[in-house]
Amino acid sequence: MTSSCTTVVGNDFPMDLSTFKPLALDAKVSELTTDQLAQLKSNVNFCRDLIVFFTAVADAKGLGGHTGGPYDIVPEVLIADAFMRGDNDVLPYYFDEAGHRVAIQYLMSVLNGEMDAEKLLHYREFDSKLPGHPERDFTPGVKFSSGRLGHMWPFVNGVAMANPGKCVFMFGSDGSQMEGNDAEAARLAVAQGLNVKLVIDDNDVTIADHPSNYMKGYAVSKTLAGHGLAICEGDGEDLSALYRRMCKAVTTDGPIALINDRKMAVGIEGLEGSCHGHDVIKVATAITYLTEKGHNGAVDYLKNVTKSSRSYDYLGSEGSGKNRDLFGKIVVDLLSGLSETERKDKVHVYDSDLEGSCGLHHIHKAYPEIYTSAGIMERGNYSAAAGFGMDEGRQGIFGTFSAFQEMCISEITMARLNESNVLAHFSHAGIDDMADNTCHYGINNFFADNGIAEGDHTKLYFPADALQMEACMNKIFWDKGLRFVYSTRSAVPNILKEDGTAYFGDGYVFTPGKDDVIREGTAGYVVSFGEMLYRSLDAVERLRSEGIDVGLINKTTLNIEDDENITKAGKTGFVLVAESQNERTGLGARYGSWLLKRGLSPKYAHYGVTKLGNGGLWEHMGHQGLDATDLYAKIKNLVS
Repeated sequence: MTSSCTTVVGNDFPMDLSTFKPLALDAKVSELTTDQLAQLKSNVNFCRDLIVFFTAVADAKGLGGHTGGPYDIVPEVLIADAFMRGDNDVLPYYFDEAGHRVAIQYLMSVLNGEMDAEKLLHYREFDSKLPGHPERDFTPGVKFSSGRLGHMWPFVNGVAMANPGKCVFMFGSDGSQMEGNDAEAARLAVAQGLNVKLVIDDNDVTIADHPSNYMKGYAVSKTLAGHGLAICEGDGEDLSALYRRMCKAVTTDGPIALINDRKMAVGIEGLEGSCHGHDVIKVATAITYLTEKGHNGAVDYLKNVTKSSRSYDYLGSEGSGKNRDLFGKIVVDLLSGLSETERKDKVHVYDSDLEGSCGLHHIHKAYPEIYTSAGIMERGNYSAAAGFGMDEGRQGIFGTFSAFQEMCISEITMARLNESNVLAHFSHAGIDDMADNTCHYGINNFFADNGIAEGDHTKLYFPADALQMEACMNKIFWDKGLRFVYSTRSAVPNILKEDGTAYFGDGYVFTPGKDDVIREGTAGYVVSFGEMLYRSLDAVERLRSEGIDVGLINKTTLNIEDDENITKAGKTGFVLVAESQNERTGLGARYGSWLLKRGLSPKYAHYGVTKLGNGGLWEHMGHQGLDATDLYAKIKNLVS
C-alpha cells in the first residue's frame, strides 16, 4: 500500500487528483482532529465527484457503469483505507460482495498509485482491463474477484482464517445480503469468532424496487443479529460517528456488522433515493452535478465524448428485437384469455430483482395479483416457483440471468424429483453485449440438463429471433415439466429465407425437439442457435456466394436429439457447431457423440467460449473468435 496518490503524465485527465490527500489513521484513536475530519470530508467529496465523472463517461459511450453503489460507500472505504495505511493489523483488501460497485475499486487503484488516472476514462471499454465487476490480477491494483452478487463473505471467512490476528473488511449491501450464502457465512463467522468486519450500505434500493416495499419484515441488522453478530448501526453520512464506529469494529475481536443507513446516491439531484441510482448516471445528470461542484474541465470532457458503435451488414437477416423483453409480453398475451380467478389458480411469477432485464415487468404491470417481487434470492425463488407448479395444471414462472442458473442446480434437481411444472426464463445467455464481463457470462446453460434419462422431460430452448421466440412460447407454455427458455442481453435480427421473407414468420410452427434447416447444403453443415445463428447465416451466405454449398441448421431445442437432421448433417463432408456457450460444456461437446453413435464421421469442429472476458459489449464475440468473419474463416478452413 503506497502512501500517495498517483499523478497523471500530461494533461489527459480533466480533474486535479492532487486535491486528494490520503490519511493514515490509528484505529485506537477514536476521535478525528479538526484537520483530519476536514481532509476526510474533502476526500469523500472529491472521490464521489470522480466516480460521477468517469462512470458518466462510460454512459456517454453507451457502456453502462453503475454509479450509485460505489458513490455511496466512499466514506467507509476511505476510512478503511486510512486504517490500512496506518499502523493497524488490517489486511489491505477492499473485499466487496456487491460487484457492481467496481468503480470504487478502480478509483482506489489510482489513489494507491497502482494505475494511472487516465485509465478511468476508458472504464468498461474493450481491452481496457476495467470490466463491470472486479477480477483479480486483470486490473492493476485489484486483488480479488467479486463474482456476481453476495458471493464474497464465505470466501472472506476463509481469508480471515488464513490470516489470524488480522482484521478483514468486507463491504456489503442490503441487496447482496439477501443471498442465502451470506446466512451460512454469518453462522461460520460467529461460531469461529472470525475477525471479519462487515460494512453494509443499507440504502433500501435494489434494481427493481425498494426492499421496504417488496420484502416486508426484512432488516439487515435484525437478520445478522439473529445469527449472533454484534451490530453497530448508524448514519453513513455522519463521518465523525462513522469513524468512531469503524474504530470500535477494528479494535474489537470477532465479527461485527456496521450497518450504514443512507439514501442511494445521496446528494445527487434526480437520483437520490431512486432505484435508477443503482445503474449508471446519465450524462445530463452528471453535467448538472459536476457543474455545481465547479468541475468545468470534467464537464467539457463529457460534452465531447462520442458513443462507441460498430458497423457490419449481416447477410440473411434484418431488423432488431429483444427476446428478453418479449418473453414477458408473450406471457401477458397468453394469460389474457383467462379470468383473474383462473390466472391466480394456475400461474404465479417469481422475480429475483431483475424484472426489467427479463421482461417480467410486463407481467407485473398487467397481472400484479399473480406476481411476487421476491428479491435477490435465486435459489429460493426457483424452488418457490417449483412448489407452486407441483400440481398438474399449474405453472410456476421464474426469471433471472443465465449466469445465475449455476446457483440453482440443486433446486432444479428437487423440482424435477417433485415433477414440478416450471417455465424459467434465463436472460443474458451467452456473452454478447455482456458489460459485466466474465462473471456474468451465461455459458453453462447445459448444466440444467442434468436429469436421469428415465422419465425426464426437461427441455432447453434458445430461440433465434423474436418471431421464433413467440412461436416457441405459444407452443410450450402449458407443457408439463421443466422448461428453460434462454435469451441474450443483446438484440437479435430476424432470420430470413432465401427469398427474403421471414423464416419464422407466417406458416411457421415450432415443434419441440425438431431442428430447423435454415439453408440446405451438400458440402457440409453449420449447426448453431440463439444469437450465433444470424452470425452463422452471414458466414454461410458469403461462402455460398463463392460456390461452396454450405448448409445451416438451427438447433433451438438444445438438449434433444433430432435424428433426421443429425443424420442429414452427418452424411455430408463436415459439421461445425458454432455457439456462445462454454466450449467444454455446450452443444458441441454433445453433438459429436450424437454423430458417432449413428455411425457418422464427417469432419467435425465446434467453437464456443474459450477465453476470459476482456470488457466491452459487442466485442466479446470477436474476442472469442465467434463473430461472423471469424466463422467464415473457420468454415472455409474446414472445407479446405
